[in-house]
Amino acid sequence: MTPRLRINKVRLLERLDEMARIGALEAGGVSRLSLTDPDKQARDQLVRWMEALNLTVQIDRVGNIFGIRPGQTGSLPVMFGSHIDTVSVAGKLDGTYGVLAALECIATLNEHNKQTLRPLVVAAFTNEEGVRYASGMLGSAVYVGELPIEQALDMRGVDGSRFGDELQRIGYAGPMQPGAIEPYAYLELHIEQGPVLDRAGQTIGVVEGVTGITWLEIIVIGAANHAGTTPMDMRRDAGLAAAKVITYLREITAALGEPQRATCGRLSFEPNAINVIPGRVAFTVDLRNPEPSDLRRAEAMLREYLQKVVAEEGVKIEVRDLEHVQPVRFDPLVIGAVERAARRLGLSYRPMISGAGHDAQLMAHKYPAAMIFVPSRDGISHNPAEYTDPNDLAHGANVLLHAVLDLATRH
Repeated sequence: MTPRLRINKVRLLERLDEMARIGALEAGGVSRLSLTDPDKQARDQLVRWMEALNLTVQIDRVGNIFGIRPGQTGSLPVMFGSHIDTVSVAGKLDGTYGVLAALECIATLNEHNKQTLRPLVVAAFTNEEGVRYASGMLGSAVYVGELPIEQALDMRGVDGSRFGDELQRIGYAGPMQPGAIEPYAYLELHIEQGPVLDRAGQTIGVVEGVTGITWLEIIVIGAANHAGTTPMDMRRDAGLAAAKVITYLREITAALGEPQRATCGRLSFEPNAINVIPGRVAFTVDLRNPEPSDLRRAEAMLREYLQKVVAEEGVKIEVRDLEHVQPVRFDPLVIGAVERAARRLGLSYRPMISGAGHDAQLMAHKYPAAMIFVPSRDGISHNPAEYTDPNDLAHGANVLLHAVLDLATRH
């Protein structure tokens, strides 16, 4: 190990700025939805950078991109990266920072003629955000065998497009079978997407796991009627029933305490008229907790309360399961490599649980994995205002570099 080895901060920032110009929006921010033309342009640029660093580029059947640097032995490689697709109106760091920091690590090793025992693989996974095609972390899910390839290829986007057709159109339907490169470990660098590091004034988050997620759609069916003529005690008000449930979410978080999360993110009324009692309300609930038992308890509390509202308000309530993601605990070996790197570089750090989903949590289902966080100012992400201090971006990339070297020198 070479403690003084550092990445080139200027080069990293220049690449981030260059990538941000692909899909740039006039009003600010970036939009590179998966398999759109801007996504293709970003992929093309990434491949050019990989080839310029003498990486062997391989692309699998769902468009995951891998740049391979050979090691001194044929042992299993260390894989590190993230994704380059974005939400509709994004900042320039989410996902992209992890991929370009990985490239910068390779560039630094090349410049210093540093060879590793194990091969290194820079990864860029397809459709992590799940905006155009509603299966987030699609590329990594296929890679670990949790989403069948044909099901992914047949997926329809919000614009009616077929995933497999668009993959062919942009030229990224590769020949490699997903999962063909089996990593010794996977490591992902990311901005925190939350305020913890920023508020604490700390530099590095050593991510020990990812929270579990339950997504539900709740439909309340009452009776639409005149707002002026229907007595209050004769109403079956779907809006009032929905409001009771939504406010109860805060009671769930109070009962279970930190780190329980509960959110209503989408809400629609029918007939949605100012002078009509709502007859139907549909809304979503997002429950998150890193402890499986507490996540199950939160859902049980919600479902029990729904029955209480049915009895009190005379409505009917239907619940549709949208998604259940089990909490993930990362591998101690990979976590340890991150901690040692932060200490070696003299950086402040803290253990953390990610409240957002990442490709690393899918990779962890099959391979040893962990994540590194750097601060995000005011916790802002998925927003053009997303910002991380350039020095922190460099610190995160240096921790990634040294953690990867740690892992890549292990027999």
